Amino acid sequence: MYFCNMEFAEFILAHDADDLARLALSRARWAAEVPDFELALSTLECRRKLRGKVPEWVAVPALRYPFRLSAEQCSSSETARYKASVIPGARLVADLTGGMGVDSWAFAQRCQEVLYNEMRPELAMATAFNFRELGLHNVIVRNEMLVRGNLDSILEGFVPDAIFLDPARRAADGRKVFRLEDCEPDVLQLLPELLEACPLVLLKLSPMADITLVCKQLGCVKQVHVVAAEGECKELLLLLERGYSGPYSLLVFQNGRVLEVPPVSAFSPATGVEAGALLFEPGKALLKAGAFDLPCRYGLQPLGRHTHLYVGTSVPEALRPFGKVFEVLEVVPLNKRSIKEMGQKYPQAEVTARNVPLTSEELRTRLGVRSGGNIHIFGVHVDTLSANYLLISRA
Repeated sequence: MYFCNMEFAEFILAHDADDLARLALSRARWAAEVPDFELALSTLECRRKLRGKVPEWVAVPALRYPFRLSAEQCSSSETARYKASVIPGARLVADLTGGMGVDSWAFAQRCQEVLYNEMRPELAMATAFNFRELGLHNVIVRNEMLVRGNLDSILEGFVPDAIFLDPARRAADGRKVFRLEDCEPDVLQLLPELLEACPLVLLKLSPMADITLVCKQLGCVKQVHVVAAEGECKELLLLLERGYSGPYSLLVFQNGRVLEVPPVSAFSPATGVEAGALLFEPGKALLKAGAFDLPCRYGLQPLGRHTHLYVGTSVPEALRPFGKVFEVLEVVPLNKRSIKEMGQKYPQAEVTARNVPLTSEELRTRLGVRSGGNIHIFGVHVDTLSANYLLISRA
């Protein structure tokens, strides 16, 4: 599979910027130089997906990527390293759903030894090759099916301090799925066997999963991590501990910072908003975590129960990595007249509608503004005033 007349890495570097559709049409021309042309083509395509996600791997042109979907679904360097930090002190880690191996790569940089298991033989073989090219010599590679009753065969004497699973979230027909019982393998069926073999299980789930529901289904969840990168909520991590029965901690990771979400408590809503105030818009990770009252613990006041925007005279540095901060320039009632006036006054702006009878796109259309610049117009409902306003803000 990996022997060719032209060095694989040379071919990849020579065609890294090519039009891949045109290159595919020329497969007969390159067959003599790269016998496994399809592998080279999928590798070139995957490298483009990995360039921003795992630049450390893209820097090694000899690496092979046989499946395009693996590059789409793999962790980024940032999120993989965060996973490894969630189980500090673990010397031996078993990654039972290895995929492209980015998570195993991150575990291997912190742990004494990692067992990587992948059910697809082509991917397991390619990843074993890639690990060697990356200089990893503390990873055991296995190619076994992860089903009930087969865990001992996979571990084969390896006694992990922690087990990691990232179940596939696509059905047989290609549809994305989010429920635990629809993922492959079925963690609910495997869980008793996993916890018998190891005291800690780290589970990666879709950011669309219902946190309350999955924690209830699984039990023994000690920590829930909401992981964000590049402004998007990327994944949920659940740390399960054998025999644990207490409440779970909820943590948010974004921009290299971790923030623990405290239990819900009541806070006074904002009585209004004036020019000169600071406006805090929580990032998607905080919203996914349901941390709607967290900004209030930092002295901010919510504009409304369902508006999820907060105002105050200052926004502490500890909160800033987890959202966006704006200076309010003008506050006007949301009506036809103000929409026309603000649209003319600020012809270029980003637009967001929150808890008003308009979508963001509808409000943008009525304002007639084009996207861009540092002005952001929020259409919001202020609960205490029972009224809708336009907040003209500057990032």
